[in-house]
Amino acid sequence: MIRDISLKTSRRIELVDVTRQVQDFIAGLRAGSGLLVLFVPHTTAAVTVNENADPDVKRDISDFTSRLIPVDADFAHAEGNSDAHVKSSLFSPSLTVIVENGRLRLGTWQGIYFAEFDGPRTRQLWLKFMPDR
Repeated sequence: MIRDISLKTSRRIELVDVTRQVQDFIAGLRAGSGLLVLFVPHTTAAVTVNENADPDVKRDISDFTSRLIPVDADFAHAEGNSDAHVKSSLFSPSLTVIVENGRLRLGTWQGIYFAEFDGPRTRQLWLKFMPDR
């Protein structure tokens, strides 16, 4: 089963917590155990796991990646969003999460984030559950 989640971002760089939407997808399947693959079909966005207890972590990631790879660096790409391409490559377009007894197997403080680097935009996040055999 595949599901598309549509996301509307509001800033150029934004980390959107999608943990609840992803867990709701798994719960709706009445899934047992297996693997969930998340995939971002965009070249200027990514998906990652990080702390979801302290909102300062999202801000720190956003601020640090902006300093590390500034939008106004001397890039050759003509569209003006090369920084977003580099940032998405440093993260990843895909993520695999363990599902155990119908629940995401994340650490205590972990959440799943859609990472926007060229917003605001309407984006897609694809989910595919693969049950244990």
